[in-house]
Amino acid sequence: MLENIDLSKTLKKKEGKELLEKLDTEVAALQRQARELKIPVMVVFEGWGASGKGRLINRMIQPLDPRGFKVHSIQKATQEEELHSYMWRFWNKIPSRGRMYIFDRSWYTRVMRERVDRNMTREQVVCAFNEINSFERMLTVDGMLIIKFFLHISKGEQKRRFEKLESSPETKWRVTREDWKHNKQYDEYFSICDEMLVNTDTEYAPWHVVEAEDDGYAAARILDCLVRSLRSRIQQETEREKQAEPYIQTAPPSGSSSPLAKADLSKDVKKDKYKETLKEYQKKLALLQSRIYQAKIPMVLGFEGWDAAGKGGAIKRLTECMDPRGYEVVPTASPNDYEKAHHYLWRFWTKMPQAGHIAIFDRTWYGRVMVERVEGFCTRAEWQRAYREINEMEEQLTEAGVIVLKFWIQIDKDEQERRFRARQENPEKSWKITEEDWRNRAKWDEYEPAVNEMIMKTSTAKAPWIVVEGNSKYYARLKVLKTVVEALEKRLGKETKQK
Repeated sequence: MLENIDLSKTLKKKEGKELLEKLDTEVAALQRQARELKIPVMVVFEGWGASGKGRLINRMIQPLDPRGFKVHSIQKATQEEELHSYMWRFWNKIPSRGRMYIFDRSWYTRVMRERVDRNMTREQVVCAFNEINSFERMLTVDGMLIIKFFLHISKGEQKRRFEKLESSPETKWRVTREDWKHNKQYDEYFSICDEMLVNTDTEYAPWHVVEAEDDGYAAARILDCLVRSLRSRIQQETEREKQAEPYIQTAPPSGSSSPLAKADLSKDVKKDKYKETLKEYQKKLALLQSRIYQAKIPMVLGFEGWDAAGKGGAIKRLTECMDPRGYEVVPTASPNDYEKAHHYLWRFWTKMPQAGHIAIFDRTWYGRVMVERVEGFCTRAEWQRAYREINEMEEQLTEAGVIVLKFWIQIDKDEQERRFRARQENPEKSWKITEEDWRNRAKWDEYEPAVNEMIMKTSTAKAPWIVVEGNSKYYARLKVLKTVVEALEKRLGKETKQK
């Protein structure tokens, strides 16, 4: 891709001034329209060292309303960021609807500079390309406009710019030994950058390679691309119908072969045995939590299930033996307005644990394929593509070393009714039962096939669903504890063998 770029392109001063004035007016108007239509925009600047990213970003933002954009300068990952999966820090930086975020360097650093410096394996490179494409696809199908610029200059031009910077005491500090090292490695970087561009140049997030040896030409090219991209996206938005569709049942799995039907709800454990085993597992879990903290292994536990199935009780038995400094329980309610202004996975990515910590989600990202699906809060296309998006998110987490377990606590309709009425009759627990619970119960037959489909499409070897037989609370709590303990022991055993 890069070898065909003509770096001799220039723009005459008078012609350039007139063109830039015209483009400034257009981009300012388009920014206002995009904001009114609540279109989120991400503009990415990558390229060679000394290719002019700072100058050209500054030139691009001049006509923009500063209240509508933010510039992120991506530096070396902080200590906190190093403790999370690679894409975590970028999920934390995506704009809300109507905002524009501009990135001076981005998630592409890993497949350019870090690839050379850290000697990534071929498998790691391919995985990184897949993660990037997945990230950008998720955002764009959700309405994000992603515009990517690669600023291209020759090896000789880069050397001249380094020398010019070094010649002035005011700018000498900007050129490092690493910069000169990278200049000497220009040919190696060239092939790496070219491969990166080819593998991440997609229909939904294409690359714009900018001939950057002439600043005037480069500025005009960037603004022109920005204008055309905004105009096209605004046109799409004005033509698109935004209307949630009613729930549509799609040949759901049923009968004895479905995941929920396979659950033996007669399973039980006596109280004395429960108390004895509970203490045993909790003691093990307390020790294992300390060990994964030392080993810097993160863990994500997701809890779903019918109303009154016992999620809270299971979580309580997990946490009452754990060091509170090493875990967080994340209760998931309906998204607020600010959360709705982002991709639906954003609020979950921001809560993912750092290395050595445990995040316990009481309700999860699976609301998209259950509640939102059944209640018509999202379109058919949105919840259908969510299966892939969720699988990809969980795959990225597990590839980064996170242990992911998902529990569905299963009870039958009769047991749920019994628990509902018991709550109503108990003054200390009556707050737990609402009209919403009864309304959801009336839709049991609509939710059940959605749950079955969810489990079948998103239970993977690395991020499995565990269906917990929940008619007996004692049995359910012990199964959850046993599953978590065994998963931690298995992972720690692998870590020990690798050492």
